[in-house]
Amino acid sequence: MTLMIGNDDVRRVLTMGDTMAVLEEAYRDLAAGEAVCRPRIDIRIPTSDPARTYQWGTMEGGSTRGYFAIRVKSDVVYETEYGGTRTQEKYCVEPGSFCGLVWLFRVENGEPLAIINEGHLQHVRVGADSGIGAKLMAREDATVVGMLGSGGMARTHLEAFLQARPVSRVQVYSPTPEHREAFAAEVRRRYEIDAVAVATPEAAHRGAHIVAGCTDAVVPVVLGEHLEPGTHITCIGGRLDVAAYRRIDRALRLGSAPAPEGLEAFGLADEYLTYAAGTQGRASLARGEGVVAEDRAVYLADLIAGSAAGRTSPDQVTFSARGNIQGAQFYAVAGLVYERCVAQGLGRSIPTEWFLQDIRD
Repeated sequence: MTLMIGNDDVRRVLTMGDTMAVLEEAYRDLAAGEAVCRPRIDIRIPTSDPARTYQWGTMEGGSTRGYFAIRVKSDVVYETEYGGTRTQEKYCVEPGSFCGLVWLFRVENGEPLAIINEGHLQHVRVGADSGIGAKLMAREDATVVGMLGSGGMARTHLEAFLQARPVSRVQVYSPTPEHREAFAAEVRRRYEIDAVAVATPEAAHRGAHIVAGCTDAVVPVVLGEHLEPGTHITCIGGRLDVAAYRRIDRALRLGSAPAPEGLEAFGLADEYLTYAAGTQGRASLARGEGVVAEDRAVYLADLIAGSAAGRTSPDQVTFSARGNIQGAQFYAVAGLVYERCVAQGLGRSIPTEWFLQDIRD
């Protein structure tokens, strides 16, 4: 039987500590050539509303450990002003509903094992990446987090930082006062640590050992002039401003997707590739950000091998990012979720034969 696994099932079986562990294992396999993935690819098509675009996104990867997964997303995307900040919004069918699925397959025989709603899994795996980066690059005595954003990503990022460092204070900024106040109250209640809602992004930076951008903004949110010596930066929503890029002394990249066999020139550092219809009547290609602070970058594979060091002094400003290896995340985390749901009898069974046919493709 093939399992349909919902977000509630994922919440029951997936912990942050285990997610960080399986991702680190996947990245080691990728560096050793035992796993493979490709950058994210988006297809963009205009809708009847010139301000809104249909976007289909996929990322995929697999490993000799036995699993292959592809994550698919079907969104309508648009930009809007919110709280004085330009943000990107998305939905499927109607605002407030979303379509993101992970299909998991068995490498040994091609069997479709599971279809997983990826909402909660997505938040956990992205937070786990930032937690791994903090574990490898933040100061050992990092205790204060400056959080820019107060949504689901901010919650899983904090959970990951607590796995990595002895965090005792959180300073959260969100343009909506009630959102940042609610986030701070939740943190105090859940973790019994000091958490304060602050009125400006600058206040979130002040005194922070880790600054995390976790917003839907399409403008810079990490501000270089307010970063203090020794800060570690992560940013999965919004961007760093020019001054922040210049402040980086050492940037960790968790990995890069390998080039296609025999086509080394196609090995790109970009996080995503976008093909778009409706651009002067022909398809166009856009590329996401490449290696951040490339002249100061260090790779996880080199840290593992001992051929490079991460942070080398308490005053260095460091940065960490995943790179373009999202595809490798999904087989690892989805495989873990599937195994635990099978063990605990969770998920809804679908006859596997529904997905099979007797006509060769």
